[in-house]
Amino acid sequence: MKPLNKVVVETPPSGIRRFFDVASRMQNVVSLGVGEPDFATPWRIRESAIYALERGYTTYTSNAGLLALRKAITQNIEDRYGVSYDPETECIVTVGVSEGLDIAVRALLNPGDEVIYHEPSYVSYDPTIRFAGGTAVAVQTTAADGFRVSAAALEAAVTPRTKALFLSSPCNPTGAVQQRGDLEAIVEVAVRHDLYLIVDEVYDRLTYQGVHTCMASIPGARSRTILLNGFSKAYAMTGWRLGYVCAPPEVTEQMLKIHQYTMLCAPHVAQYAAIEALQNGEADVRGMVTDYDRRRRFFVRGLEAMGLRCHAPDGAFYAFPSIASTGMSAEAFAEELLQEERVAVVPGTAFGAGGEGHVRCSYATSLAQLDEALRRIRSFLSRRGLLPGEPVEVQA
Repeated sequence: MKPLNKVVVETPPSGIRRFFDVASRMQNVVSLGVGEPDFATPWRIRESAIYALERGYTTYTSNAGLLALRKAITQNIEDRYGVSYDPETECIVTVGVSEGLDIAVRALLNPGDEVIYHEPSYVSYDPTIRFAGGTAVAVQTTAADGFRVSAAALEAAVTPRTKALFLSSPCNPTGAVQQRGDLEAIVEVAVRHDLYLIVDEVYDRLTYQGVHTCMASIPGARSRTILLNGFSKAYAMTGWRLGYVCAPPEVTEQMLKIHQYTMLCAPHVAQYAAIEALQNGEADVRGMVTDYDRRRRFFVRGLEAMGLRCHAPDGAFYAFPSIASTGMSAEAFAEELLQEERVAVVPGTAFGAGGEGHVRCSYATSLAQLDEALRRIRSFLSRRGLLPGEPVEVQA
């Protein structure tokens, strides 16, 4: 048979899913692997979907999504961030944020165009850019800088082929939040080099320190920004597969073509649920964020007490501790911890080469489960003499 697509063949499977699949076949596993809220979707949102089913809202919607939902989305953005979008021409409802990213880069890129992004970062960014025929250019961030990316580092990577800068804030896997000053400097770089800005803000509501800054709210940014967001994280709606994109009309017009031919539209019932989420779900969001913050502080303290240095995440629901003190690679640490103690974490290398020496732990699970995970990690380290103050066995 003739060879398959070379880019796809050479792309490894998701490092997150590999560990999730192994853990799912094991008993008594405490999973800190997949970034999924342990909350059920709030009842008021589920009930609105049940009502939609009862009314027979099971057909296609317009390609861009229900206008009522697009109006709710754009109103929500304006209320929270002061950025105004036309719901009819500047908003598309997508099948998750992942589809939004996919159609964004496919609408923007010609073969060989470069997109600069920061690592460690979510596993799909690099492959999605390459699947669209682009070249993904990674700029590394470090714990010393709070895993924030600097405008200078991004600008140093700009070439004549650069088409866009891609940012995620709050960031998966590090929990880093870009400060407004950071973003203002990055916008200046984009303006200076006439670049698009693609921003993933799906964790915007899960910001614990300070206030989230929407990239499109910064002067000079809106006309070149493609804003990605969705309902999975803040509203515990991962399985509903619903996201959205807001961008200038000349961009959404092209994105909508791809959406029409590939996805057609997002699920009708899920769209009604999203309207309810935006209009009446604020108290539910605040309650979940308060709980995540409690877990965040508890879990990071527990890691630090074991000598695993951990940058305090300012957003999202991930801790990204350093395991460099163990002398183990991220891959070995994750594999041995899973096999010996039945705790599933993701090696930092799944999020780019800069993730070596770290593992990602999702604290979107109960305090009881987090406490048990910490107990097992402590046992794992103790057995190797790696806890602070413990003697390390030296083999004769």
